[in-house]
Amino acid sequence: MKSFVVNVSAISLVLALSACKDEEVKVVEVDKPVIVENTVTLVERVEVPVLVPSEDESSVQLGSRPFFLVDALPSGELKTKLQQCSDGPFYRTDFSIGHRGAAMQYPEHTLESYKAAARMGAGIVECDVTFTRDQELVCRHSQCDLHTTTNILAMPEIAASCSTPFIGADVENNVPAQAKCCTSDITLAQFKQLKGKMDAANPMGTTVGEYMDATPNWRTDLYASEGTLMTHAESIELFKALGVKMTPELKSPSVTMPFNGFSQQDYAQKMLDEYKAAGVAPGDVYPQSFNLADVRYWLANESEFGRQGVYLDGRYDDESFDITNAETWSPSMAELAAEGVNIIAPPLWMLVTLDSENKIVPSEYATQAKAAGLDIIAWTLERSGPLANGGGWYYQTIGDVINNDGQQLELLDVLAQQVGVIGVFADWPGTVSYYASCMDMPLSR
Repeated sequence: MKSFVVNVSAISLVLALSACKDEEVKVVEVDKPVIVENTVTLVERVEVPVLVPSEDESSVQLGSRPFFLVDALPSGELKTKLQQCSDGPFYRTDFSIGHRGAAMQYPEHTLESYKAAARMGAGIVECDVTFTRDQELVCRHSQCDLHTTTNILAMPEIAASCSTPFIGADVENNVPAQAKCCTSDITLAQFKQLKGKMDAANPMGTTVGEYMDATPNWRTDLYASEGTLMTHAESIELFKALGVKMTPELKSPSVTMPFNGFSQQDYAQKMLDEYKAAGVAPGDVYPQSFNLADVRYWLANESEFGRQGVYLDGRYDDESFDITNAETWSPSMAELAAEGVNIIAPPLWMLVTLDSENKIVPSEYATQAKAAGLDIIAWTLERSGPLANGGGWYYQTIGDVINNDGQQLELLDVLAQQVGVIGVFADWPGTVSYYASCMDMPLSR
């Protein structure tokens, strides 16, 4: 008769290991030796529990800013809730969208900025798309912002191609400096020689150095030493490697279209063609445009991408548009939905207002968008700088009650819980990632 020596209790191990907070228990089969009387070793297949990484385990690094904002938030239920989440776990979520990467402290639309956004838990990262003189697609917020977002003015051979070469300010007569450098002024080869810098310019700079040295004091140049510029195609490969989804914005051209035979439709199509060439699933792409005609083009010609097309609502610049009067909204929310538009993206202030008790509540705009069945994405948190004086443009409908940096989280909570937005662009995605993780929002897939 065989005598077995068995010292492992699978059941007791399961119970013991189930207490581990950040890991889950999975039962796997292993080979366990069984000793018999005649010293012959047999191999018996048994089940033994082992530790495996849990689904929400990640390497998300938020930085200290979200914690600073939670501490600054006025006392109340929201602050208490967010404080209880200070130990995490924090994870990647599509609710957190990297606006130009992590543009609060990294040069926008650069390799470094994109990687920082992904590390902070952004499930979606943005490349604003424009084109060079040889019609290659690159990541820049504007076709004509190279003089404020790159070092082009410090590179005389390339700067000579600028639409408006640098002219220093006439301080005595209070005449500001002049410069205008566009991606369409230069070739891709020249573009790749540039380095990104923090977006800023000193209008009264008399030299190139003075003009370029203008980063606001609430941002930083600490991480601006590299600033690696990227083509649109390079951004796609980077985002694939980082495991994030993608939201390219087709920027309005600053040149007359067609540009050397390159039409607006060619431009809109080429942007999506680069995703198809890279084998990116349409469900991982949220193409955006302020130009409704671009979204309509995608719906008609690339329906799989078009169904996630984002209409960036810039109608606030239209004199006939009144945010408080739906009769001035053309097209209406219902008309947009009827056309096949599924996602609308206005600035923060258009989605909120103050009630009779000065509490932040959803605006009529937000209410009608949801009633029409539209999903909403908001932009841009963390772009205003210090909020002590009301927050400026992004907070204009609620500025009377904004006086504290922590109130960004109060606004974020209203957008998430009352407006019901599906995502928020942020210049420091870690803030949105903190909130989303704390509120148990879905993991990015």
